Amino acid sequence: MNLIVLYPQPENVEKFESDYSTHKKLLHDKMNIPMDQKPYTITKFLSGPNGKPPYFQMFTMPFNSAEELEKALSSPAMQEVAADANRISSGGAPTILIGKSS
Repeated sequence: MNLIVLYPQPENVEKFESDYSTHKKLLHDKMNIPMDQKPYTITKFLSGPNGKPPYFQMFTMPFNSAEELEKALSSPAMQEVAADANRISSGGAPTILIGKSS
């Protein structure tokens, strides 16, 4: 199971980048992930044939099971991380999706 967070185009890219760097540190701290580990991927979207995409960036973090993901999402630590994601997303609230890789 994957936790996917889509961030809309920010009002100020430089500020978002700075805030996101702090946000990642919060994620590592709250989820007890060593700073030298990166159990997630971050994808930045580029303009394509249809112009600028509605989303700026995607965060994807895999979990071993739906139960593990649900436990993480319902934890106070992850709730704090989610609140911070909303704080830094100046282009509107991030879209949070759950996906299953095939």
